[in-house]
Formats: sequence, C-alpha cells, structure tokens
Amino acid sequence: MNRLAHGRRLKPAGRGHEGETVKAGQDHHRSVRGVAMSLIRSRRIRNRTRGAAVGAACVLLAIVGATSTSATPLSPPASTSTVTVESAEVRIQDFKFTPAEVKVTAGAKITVTNEDSAPHTLTATEGYAFDTGTIEAGKSATFTAPSKPGSYPFFCSIHPQMKGTLIVS
Repeated sequence: MNRLAHGRRLKPAGRGHEGETVKAGQDHHRSVRGVAMSLIRSRRIRNRTRGAAVGAACVLLAIVGATSTSATPLSPPASTSTVTVESAEVRIQDFKFTPAEVKVTAGAKITVTNEDSAPHTLTATEGYAFDTGTIEAGKSATFTAPSKPGSYPFFCSIHPQMKGTLIVS
C-alpha cells in the first residue's frame, strides 16, 4: 500500500464507505469524517426543529389558558378557604368540619349539614354562644353567629376530637 509522508495509509481505488467512489490515494479518514459531520448537521437541524415545536406548543398553551371560557371557575378547596361573609355553610364529613375555620360577620346565619353516617353537633367550646343540637345523618341545622366579634372555638359534643373555630368580625 501507498503511504503519505506523515505515515497514513492511502485507500486504493474502488468502493468506500456507504458505496461512495473512492479515488486511488484518497484518505479514507476524510470520507468517514465527512459522514460524521453530515450526521452532526442533521442532529442540529432536528434539535432546532424540536425546540421550535416545543416553543410553539408552550405559546399555544399559554394563549388557550389565558382565554379559557370555562363554565366552572377554579377555586381552592373548601377546607382551606376562609372568607368573611354574612352567611356560611359548614359540612360534616369523615368526622371533620369543613371548613374547620369559618369567618362571618356578627349575626350571620350558619347552616351545618351532616354528610356523615353518625349524628353530630356543632357546639361552642366555652359558654353557650351557639349549639346546633344533635344533627342526624343527612340532615341540616342553622344557627346565628354571636353578635360580639371574636374567635369562638367549637367541637362536636358527641365526638370531642372534632374541632373548629368560628371567627366573628
């Protein structure tokens, strides 16, 4: 075989990598390097195209999200929301008051619905500020919030581990 001055072998004439014609004395390394560079360029183009597609999808999602006309407004779960209102509803489920913290104005009407299978009460912890009496499963009771602003802890007198707070403003 022929050698160049720097010691590389020269490929004889015939077929080279992937069927390309190689002239006598052509450096085979250059041919492979050319294919490798071609693959790198192809990957770069694919990555750019992919990046553009992802960017377009993000923009589309942002537009759709901003112009959504959903019939149901999104709101936080009832157990974490606390709003001062003139009337309120407290649900009893799984031996818990929901919400556990109720904010109302003085004299507001509060309806308590028992969605459990056992009877419950909603009773002020101190004094006799309010008490629903026993509420059977599937029933409701309504009471009036105290007229004096303040924080009123409450519990279920049948199941004392059930607790909450009524905040009157």
